[in-house]
Amino acid sequence: MNNDLLMNLNKIHSAELGIERIKRNLNINPDNIIEWCRERIEKADNISRSGKNWYVHVDDFIFTVNASSFTIIAVHNRKIKK
Repeated sequence: MNNDLLMNLNKIHSAELGIERIKRNLNINPDNIIEWCRERIEKADNISRSGKNWYVHVDDFIFTVNASSFTIIAVHNRKIKK
């Protein structure tokens, strides 16, 4: 898949509070959360753009990335919680 998000993987970033929120939401703590996100986005099975955001579906995760700044806004586990 050739799109603007994949062509700019090196620009993907998040603010410090965003990084903490991602770790908390997913209950993970890799050494480099941004690299962890980039690796998953790179192997995504579904990337779409709606308005100002990219939505990336990969494994059990949904990433929301701002299309102009490449800031990771949110990452959620798409498994249904009971």
